[in-house]
Amino acid sequence: MNRVSNFTEGKIFSPLLKFVIPILMALFLQTMYGAVDLLIVGQFGNAADVSAVSTGSQVMYAITSMITGLTMGITILIGQKLGEGKRKEAGNVVGSGISIFAIVAVIITVMVSIFSSSIATLMHAPSEAFDSTVSYLRICAMGSVFVISYNVIGGVFRGLGDSKTPLITVSIACAVNIIGDLIFVGIFKMAATGAAYATVLAQSTSVILSLILIKRRGLPFEFSRKSIKFHKHLTSNIIKYGAPIALQDVLVNLSFLVIMMIGNSMGVVESAGIGVAEKLVGFIMLIPNSFSQAVSAFVAQNYGAKKYDRAKKVLLYAIISSFCCGIIMFYTIFFHGNLLSGVFSKDKDVILASWDYMKAYGVDCLLTAIMFSMVGYFNGCGKTTFVMIQGIIGAFCVRIPVSYMISKMESVSLFKVGLATPTSTFVQIILCVSFFVYISKKSAEKEEKIYDKVEIL
Repeated sequence: MNRVSNFTEGKIFSPLLKFVIPILMALFLQTMYGAVDLLIVGQFGNAADVSAVSTGSQVMYAITSMITGLTMGITILIGQKLGEGKRKEAGNVVGSGISIFAIVAVIITVMVSIFSSSIATLMHAPSEAFDSTVSYLRICAMGSVFVISYNVIGGVFRGLGDSKTPLITVSIACAVNIIGDLIFVGIFKMAATGAAYATVLAQSTSVILSLILIKRRGLPFEFSRKSIKFHKHLTSNIIKYGAPIALQDVLVNLSFLVIMMIGNSMGVVESAGIGVAEKLVGFIMLIPNSFSQAVSAFVAQNYGAKKYDRAKKVLLYAIISSFCCGIIMFYTIFFHGNLLSGVFSKDKDVILASWDYMKAYGVDCLLTAIMFSMVGYFNGCGKTTFVMIQGIIGAFCVRIPVSYMISKMESVSLFKVGLATPTSTFVQIILCVSFFVYISKKSAEKEEKIYDKVEIL
């Protein structure tokens, strides 16, 4: 860990892929927490148990996404400081981040624990699954400090260009989660409650392992207890970069929660079907998401080093690579989605409902390859306010109203409701491309003015 990956020199494509793959695998295993819960509960429980875990885990996923978005402020700032050659300030970035997230952890734990029943009511959790949903939320809320700690540590690693260490820790934690689920759900028949306990146990294991590795290997910059405080300028920059991403992630996930509410109101089978589909989609979207995170780290270093053309090449390579993966995912989901849904449920009606809803995401796979990569580029450049704006427009001006209007049509299907998502992504791509052209022109104009001044001198 005393080495820092330098993304500002040399080849782009092969280092990008080498960085993406561990991120993808780590995200895959992290997503396995909730997926394994759903998988094992689906095998040992009924539709109500599946509905409880799917609704509860979707809420917790929305919270986790907010935390991940906010920790991007740490990743971006560390990357920029390393690109500028200011390693001493990188340690203070970590200290400021710890201070911020200590407060966030307390707020989330208290709020979710107190209002878990209200959240279940708001989510229109079916009456058969209501109590189990509340139990799942409360237990996961008590372990939210571990979710936050893991994401802070992961943000630091990504900023250093280290995507392998988080993979190691989350691999072991995922194994712990599987064992916990088999014991609590399979043996003790604790259903959703047991799944929640297993998830918290796995997350705490991941954090403890990360801290042990950091203590043994050290950090490539000066860091001590004195660093853990609110460094005014750095704290404001972490919030400046991270808050828009976090807010966008919260609102985007809120839009998906609204869609789940629509599904819950359609019946327990539809609720379980959407829950299974969303869990599968969580895996499917890991590819564009991993490219987005990798692009952010690459671009942040190059942006700090003022190598803007190189940053654009990173974006191009990411879009091409992610799109190729998107084509494969489209085919698999659209034509063989029933096989994927069958992994998480043995109920034929739930499987068909899940496949029907998931077909729309097959189309979305082609579009998110472009959109997620561009979002990663803008994050690395520090243009996080725009990322927030385009995300809000996509969620609240397109996804929610379109899905609601479709749900009110006669002979509505989950596939038609799901089409609101690729429609939203298409609009967001238009916004991203327009903004990219805009900032590119502005950058060219600035360079031209600087060149004219030099010629005059």
